[in-house]
Amino acid sequence: MKTNIGLYLALLFGVFSLSTSAIFVRLANAPSAITAFYRLFFAAMILLPFLLSSKQNKRQLLSLSKKQWALGILSGLLLSGHYLLWFESLRHTSVASSTVIVTLQPLFSIAIGYIFLKERFHKLAIGGCLVAIMGCFLIGWGDFQISSQALFGDLLALLAAGIISVYFFIGQAIRKELSAVPYSVISYLSSSVFLGCYAMIEGNSFNGYPKATWIAFGGLALISTVFGQFIFNWLLKWIPATVISMSILGETIGTCILAYFILHEAISLQQGIGITTILLGLVLFFISPQIHKDR
Repeated sequence: MKTNIGLYLALLFGVFSLSTSAIFVRLANAPSAITAFYRLFFAAMILLPFLLSSKQNKRQLLSLSKKQWALGILSGLLLSGHYLLWFESLRHTSVASSTVIVTLQPLFSIAIGYIFLKERFHKLAIGGCLVAIMGCFLIGWGDFQISSQALFGDLLALLAAGIISVYFFIGQAIRKELSAVPYSVISYLSSSVFLGCYAMIEGNSFNGYPKATWIAFGGLALISTVFGQFIFNWLLKWIPATVISMSILGETIGTCILAYFILHEAISLQQGIGITTILLGLVLFFISPQIHKDR
């Protein structure tokens, strides 16, 4: 059993790594489906040697039941849908607006956990969640654009938030019996197949992109996915999906800071207050009593 301090340090590292996603997507000069395809395909290729070099991982992979294969492939389908919708939203609305809306996933996670898993949170945890979400809106409020194109992008981000919440709950169920590496390779490879088919239907090209775009693809795969999203898959064995979804609210903070240094997007006083509010909400959530379930 892992120590709590080690788990939460890993969670913090994962959140910071995930914060680079929106930046790399903006830097990648490619269609959304292609960007998502290379992100997950490259991530699977990075993890594949760890799968093939481990006897335990290979044994688990060969002994998977039909149900486990089905859930793994379903998780890949959900992940491909999430990235496709979110990446597309970034092309219709601002980085701040899209990131703020996609981080509403804790609301979906709490609802799913409450209805289907009978999870119950302490009032302090619920309050912390709402405070953190309020901070997200403070960050993005001044950047919301009142136009049909921006509203379309916001809607895509909202759908992406709901889909990724379901993805984490499926991962939570799978990780009870399957290690993180084989689960993630199945999920990422199946997801890249779905995205590749979608890209071909759309008539997107898989090559001919500038060097900076390939670097962005690599950054999305290694930093945002292997050091970020994969860490969450690994942690699902010990930390509930709802808690992981809540921690991802911190992605907004990291994205704002990185956007300041890389995209030269200024951090306003309002955004500074929003960052402080998110941190307060996260503190309230994580110091609250743990999740309990109705019998």
